[in-house]
Amino acid sequence: MRYVVKYTMTAVRQLKKMDKKIAAFILAYIEEKLVNCENPRLYGKALRGELNDKWRYRVGDYRILAMIEDDKLVITAVEIGHRKDIYKK
Repeated sequence: MRYVVKYTMTAVRQLKKMDKKIAAFILAYIEEKLVNCENPRLYGKALRGELNDKWRYRVGDYRILAMIEDDKLVITAVEIGHRKDIYKK
């Protein structure tokens, strides 16, 4: 069983605001590691506290916050940003 990656509008907006090289690097990571993967938990880390329903994927100094839906085999990229800003609410 393979997972599909979807993006929220927030994640798309955040990617568009980034430098083109960084955005391409992040998208390449998603294509290589997460699209059609068997187990997305191998590459990420579960978050705690208020964000305990999300998983974090580390791409250099940037982070992808995602929700994994096992029943639908979907990984939804919720937010994408620099590590100093991504966890702030």
